Amino acid sequence: MTASALVLAMSFMAGSAQAGAVLDRIMANKTLTVATDANWAPQSFVNDQNELDGFDVDVAKGIGKYLGVDVKFVTPGWDIITAGHWQGRWDMHVGSMTPTKEREKVFDFPAVYYYTPAAVAVHKDSKATKLSDLDGKVVGATTTSTFEAYANHDLVLDAAGAPAFTYQFTPDQVKSYANSSTAFDDLRLGDGTRLDAVLSSLPSILDAQKAGYPIRQLGDPVFYEPLAVAIEHGDPELKEKIAAAIADMKADGTLGKISVKWYGVDYTTTK
Repeated sequence: MTASALVLAMSFMAGSAQAGAVLDRIMANKTLTVATDANWAPQSFVNDQNELDGFDVDVAKGIGKYLGVDVKFVTPGWDIITAGHWQGRWDMHVGSMTPTKEREKVFDFPAVYYYTPAAVAVHKDSKATKLSDLDGKVVGATTTSTFEAYANHDLVLDAAGAPAFTYQFTPDQVKSYANSSTAFDDLRLGDGTRLDAVLSSLPSILDAQKAGYPIRQLGDPVFYEPLAVAIEHGDPELKEKIAAAIADMKADGTLGKISVKWYGVDYTTTK
């Protein structure tokens, strides 16, 4: 009985240590390693000082500040991030990921930190006047993103608080891109040259317009998505800490101020 009790106690301690392994590593190293995109302004991008900047970057830094640790950024591809099996290469993803039931098989989503409208951009010379004019056209979107899923009529938004949506156009072809910026690069070549439209976040479309891209928004946003911090399964303590950090940033107004700084609008609520 004594031996059995000892085995059970050791198993319990091992399970407890495993449960907080990522948080333990973060606190021991005083460094939180965050995966995000290097080319998705204004969410995240490399600025003139060759440093990562943007809304998602500031949110990640806020979480690091709450934990009392430094933040280190890495920029793997979106498809690599969403595939999971991070194997300790980074601790957390702050890169506007939509929490879905399918993704919950791989990730925990400690907190939704903002809601963004998804919209369609066309070249300024496009003759399209409404979204249904894109029926039978070629539309670009980031690979494995909710934008690509919408264009393929395969989008599932089953996170709490996600507004309902309808499909407003049916493309003939959906072209996949590593990120929205490369899709905009093809769209800027001319109406129908490589693309007829790009489906992306409205903030990214507006940022591309500010950067001089000859594009315009077509119609109203097609859907609104809640976007969350993501971590892999297995560390409930880290999940609780991140949730507490986001709650604290919402309560003291920090999160709303970061949104207004980068978007001119507070996207952190559904109002």
